[in-house]
Amino acid sequence: MSPIRCVSHVCYVVGDIERSIAFYRDALGLRVAFDFCKPGAARHGVYLHAGERTFIELFAGEPATVRQDASFRHVCLEVDDIEAMLQALKQHGVEVSEPKMGEDNSLQAWLKDPDGNAIRGRWRKCEGRP
Repeated sequence: MSPIRCVSHVCYVVGDIERSIAFYRDALGLRVAFDFCKPGAARHGVYLHAGERTFIELFAGEPATVRQDASFRHVCLEVDDIEAMLQALKQHGVEVSEPKMGEDNSLQAWLKDPDGNAIRGRWRKCEGRP
């Protein structure tokens, strides 16, 4: 049995911390858990709740160019109602694909954050499978 219990967080370096916080908080609906601030300095990072004990961590900096041949492909966020999520994203001006059935038997839609990082939203009716 593995000693690993879950994925704790994913971390991104973002070009504009406030723009990215607005995207993840307002468009995706994640709640800010806490900020990273040096004494007397502005916020330079943030943790956002992404369900249960999972977080997305953002740090201000110079993000690498998103490459199609990179080993990292996307982060997948599971939602209870994909149609409601898509509607909320569109209301925030986020470009998102139409939902389609994926090879993993989940209904999914794709979008990108302000720095071009791929995000997959998925909904799956659980029938004994993760």
